[in-house]
Amino acid sequence: MARKDQLTGRGPMAGNSVSHAHNKTRRRWGVNLQTKRFYLPEQQRWIKLRVSAKTLKTINRNGIEAVLREARRQGMRV
Repeated sequence: MARKDQLTGRGPMAGNSVSHAHNKTRRRWGVNLQTKRFYLPEQQRWIKLRVSAKTLKTINRNGIEAVLREARRQGMRV
């Protein structure tokens, strides 16, 4: 399974580690992914999503229905 957020599509970023001597080596910054269950009262069922911690904060602020609606509007298949 890809290390991507299922709602936003956000994945790992790449860049350089820079040492004190200014030597550069490639590295990746992973996404803080969490597997969570969310209850959808409209459909009366639970869904299991793999989302980042930032997306969890957005869900807590806006609600799961609003976040799912926005993701579907942007073309995500959820």
